Amino acid sequence: MGFALADIIKILDSYDDREKMDAFLSERQKELSKISKETEYKLMLLETARKRLRKEQNMSFDVTVKTIPERYAATVQMVVPHYEDEGMLWNTMMSECRNLVPADPCLAAAEFLDSEYKEENVEIIAWMTVSGSYNDTEHVKFKTLPEVKVASCIIKGSYDQMGEAYATVASWIKANGYKMNGPMFNIYHVSPAHTQNPDEYVTEACFPIE
Repeated sequence: MGFALADIIKILDSYDDREKMDAFLSERQKELSKISKETEYKLMLLETARKRLRKEQNMSFDVTVKTIPERYAATVQMVVPHYEDEGMLWNTMMSECRNLVPADPCLAAAEFLDSEYKEENVEIIAWMTVSGSYNDTEHVKFKTLPEVKVASCIIKGSYDQMGEAYATVASWIKANGYKMNGPMFNIYHVSPAHTQNPDEYVTEACFPIE
């Protein structure tokens, strides 16, 4: 049962006293239960850490340098409560412009204007390349976006990987003698607008460089 020798001596001295014996056993039972719970928690942490290691080992983000050409786009710029509220911009664009003709190919992206990560009040520009010519609405502005040179990588699957992908690109930029030259943006090649399965998402993280 795991009793210490000193406890065993006390138990033997109280062998004929059922109440004392039960108290010894009950106390040891509580101690083992606490140890068991602590061990289960530590095992869970270890398994989580191992899964993360295996996941990171299987992740492969290839960084490439490319130039995104000049493009005509519908844009919406807003400050939203949190990053996950980005959908507010896309909903605004679609509600104010119901007859947009997507360019071929059509690029849809979110550009993050803040210089660092923010917990709230995040400034974002959502843009989508379109064909034709349009008049501005209350929140949607049509403009020609300039050519931009970027270091980018493709992320296939859920957005859980974005942090690791960003870190990979940032390290690559520094290691290869470039420096960032503007806010980063994500191009959504396959997004929740196309599929409800996160495993099918295809996102391109782009960092303007010079």
